[in-house]
Amino acid sequence: MLNVEHEFELPQGYVDDDGNLHRHGVMRLATAADEILPMKDPRVQALPAYLIVILLARVVLRLGTITQINPGVIERLFARDLDHLQEMYNRINGLAPPEVAVICPQCQASYRAEVPPPGESSATPWTGSTTRSPSSDSVSTGPTVRS
Repeated sequence: MLNVEHEFELPQGYVDDDGNLHRHGVMRLATAADEILPMKDPRVQALPAYLIVILLARVVLRLGTITQINPGVIERLFARDLDHLQEMYNRINGLAPPEVAVICPQCQASYRAEVPPPGESSATPWTGSTTRSPSSDSVSTGPTVRS
């Protein structure tokens, strides 16, 4: 059965107008509409970084005793808590690379490391560009000419 709702605990917590601290909450999986509709919001069009505020306001169902989550609530989160929720959003929606437990062969310390997507490594990171460099291989046809 698909787990649609995920509980979380904020590292610092949200402080409401009455001074109450709220740390426990619930986030649901995002839908296509959650990802698409905020793009029409004038606040997102004016400042693309605002997208995460709108997204989280749509998918956070509860924060402590607060059940009416809106962008104003998300705006008042501490930066550490916003980062925590953004990481959780990416992880539960399959947008973050998977992690594996690894052990350092020299010092035997254990830690978690991200697994790069197939075909990508630190030696060949994705740069967002599809333009080839003239020196990319021995059969290069030279720089791309744009009209």
